[in-house]
Amino acid sequence: MVILTDVLGVLLDVHLLLVIVASAIYGLVLGAIPGLTALMATALLVPVVMFMEPVPAIAAIITSSAMAIFAGDIPGALMRMPGTPASAAYTDDAYSLTREGKAGLSLGAGLFSSVLGGLLSALVLTLAAPNLAELALQFSSVEYFWLAVLGLSCATFVGGSSLLKGVAALLFGLGLSTIGMDPVSGTPRFTFGVTNLLGGLGLIPLLIGVFAISELLRTVTLPPTGERQARLAVGSVSAGMGRLMWRHRREVLRGSTLGTLVGALPGAGADIAAWISYAVTRRSQKGKDPNALDQKVERLVSAGAANNAALGGAYIPATVFGIPGDAITAIVISVMFLKGLNPGPTIFLNNPTAIYSIFAIFFVANLLMIPLGILCIRTFGLILKVPRTYLTPIILLFCIVGAFSVENTLFAVGIIAIVGLLGYFMEANDIPMAPAVLGLILGPVIEQTFMTSMLKSGGEVSVFFDRPLAIALAVVTLGSWALAGVLKLVDAAKARPVLT
Repeated sequence: MVILTDVLGVLLDVHLLLVIVASAIYGLVLGAIPGLTALMATALLVPVVMFMEPVPAIAAIITSSAMAIFAGDIPGALMRMPGTPASAAYTDDAYSLTREGKAGLSLGAGLFSSVLGGLLSALVLTLAAPNLAELALQFSSVEYFWLAVLGLSCATFVGGSSLLKGVAALLFGLGLSTIGMDPVSGTPRFTFGVTNLLGGLGLIPLLIGVFAISELLRTVTLPPTGERQARLAVGSVSAGMGRLMWRHRREVLRGSTLGTLVGALPGAGADIAAWISYAVTRRSQKGKDPNALDQKVERLVSAGAANNAALGGAYIPATVFGIPGDAITAIVISVMFLKGLNPGPTIFLNNPTAIYSIFAIFFVANLLMIPLGILCIRTFGLILKVPRTYLTPIILLFCIVGAFSVENTLFAVGIIAIVGLLGYFMEANDIPMAPAVLGLILGPVIEQTFMTSMLKSGGEVSVFFDRPLAIALAVVTLGSWALAGVLKLVDAAKARPVLT
């Protein structure tokens, strides 16, 4: 009770509250601009927070990163431009709802599921951080390899009706992820002597090209009938959201749980959590129309909850053991050390008020996301009232600025143009883009963990099956691939005409 009283005293400090509000606005603005990710927002804050007290400094990072991850949903839903890689999993569903005149439903579901996911992960962070951190520490490169391969099995669920086209798109994404320097030997691959390709193609320019540029080409060449009338207004964002969240409480809980668990694994991140949650939800919808309104909302709610829950999950190993769960918590750990808050088990004994104040800020930041998120959606939603003649060049300008701001080179602008044409071609031929994006995200993880495991074992493949946790993940992974093949054969057999 003494610690609780001290935490409440810290949270009621006017200076801390001003820092939280300012950081929230900053995170929403940067997150809503495609190309400016939550990591970039956090990195730009570091010079500022160095002059703050420990708790306000960490509060600024927590609040801005949580807001930026949600804000990435806004351009994804309104312009098909995922603001952050974590929003890419459900951009198509969110944008399709907007095209149907349900932008308010799309953004409202994303906002409130993000809030609930963040609150549930904050609750887990507060109550069970040490136990979950112990589980996360049992993961070696072998377990991460199987987890990433398991993530690839999502392609069988998000690849649409054609397994062959889904696998082809996945292999295409994996192939693109190999461009650049070999992660182990440092040898250039598929660069063709181009210096700009040594660092790879870059995930943000690829996402902008695949989603935004291809959509611009599609709308210019084949404008959907009546879409302009359907996109005139966002509509109500909060109306009926209480009932909607209760109706989809299972998806919210599933996404929050998966997001927290995946986020607690060092290096996994919100993007992988969102894809896994999205794929699991889509798998649970087997036999239903994937284009139905309710099915789209289910997938959006589940992945949106996982998106923000992963942020809280990443703080579990960071605070308990000082091991960063992602790049953002790596910055947080550095700031904590500089401010004298040494992360680790002793922080709960030496600085209980500070660490529990940090946990409490997660609750404050996520609750603050509701009013500020609605305000941000309203402001950003004004673009829907702009005539398409003027809107298309504005979106194109956003694409160019977003790609250039990440890579600081015009080469990235050329990348989005080429990838945009490829994305347009894929859509025109009914080739799903989701597996390709999945391959781009997971390809480097699989390669890095595979090579690391093989180097540690001296080339013995048995290293992937010599730990109980690795065996369990291997069984689940290989079983999911086998199950997908069996289900396809069963469906084919059912569709085969019966001879009489």
